Amino acid sequence: MSTDREDVKACCADAYARDVVALLLGDSYHPGGTALTRRLAGGLGLAPDSRVLDVASGRGTTALMLAAAYGVRAEGVDYSAANTALARGAAQAAGLAGRAVFVTGDAEHLPYAHGVFDAVVCECAMCTFPAKAQAAAEFARVLRPGGRVGITDVTAVPERLPPELGGLGARIACVADARPLDEYADILAGAGLRVITTERHDRAMLRMVDQIEARLNLLRITAPARLADAGLNLDAAPAVLNAARTAVADGTLGYALLTAVKSRRDDLPPGT
Repeated sequence: MSTDREDVKACCADAYARDVVALLLGDSYHPGGTALTRRLAGGLGLAPDSRVLDVASGRGTTALMLAAAYGVRAEGVDYSAANTALARGAAQAAGLAGRAVFVTGDAEHLPYAHGVFDAVVCECAMCTFPAKAQAAAEFARVLRPGGRVGITDVTAVPERLPPELGGLGARIACVADARPLDEYADILAGAGLRVITTERHDRAMLRMVDQIEARLNLLRITAPARLADAGLNLDAAPAVLNAARTAVADGTLGYALLTAVKSRRDDLPPGT
């Protein structure tokens, strides 16, 4: 993997480990929040003690919710060591340390054996992965035959994105390298994962844009130094947020849910 790809992953990991990002995005870090996570989980056939992997688990919100609400054994992997430490602390505080565990690792090189998970989830993160097909292949590799993958993610038509939604900053914001819904489905299919559900949740994206604007305006008043320390370009924020709203309205930008199942057949792609 090229140094450029590693640099992108490091930048994303560093950004999402910052407290100011948590203040702007909220606990779930993704459109739709835990309500959409529950909808996603409903399509995965989870049973008590199922082994579930949360890829790009961040501070542990999704994995902890799945462990608490569904009784699964949740494991989270995140590129950021800081997020891993925070997730472990959250699990301890919630009394879930024995049911939710977290490690630092790369979605494109998952630190697990073949076929050990009953389900894999990945929320609002595949859009940031430089090698999406490789990550999908890793999802399939660690999943048992008949197991399911659940993804929620930003969708975009890259060639139609306005200039305000391009560049590294927009990539970290889950926009610049997002793909159309059909392309995500094709990436999963290429890894031997048969897509069984796709849903659009574009209104969730609009709600998150509104929430970010409201939280940003509040932080301008209550904690301007924290915004300055984070290196956020506040002058550009209104144009970026308005560009995002327009892009959702014209279908360029959105949010989607996908579930897929790993084939039980023997004719899977090599490595899965």
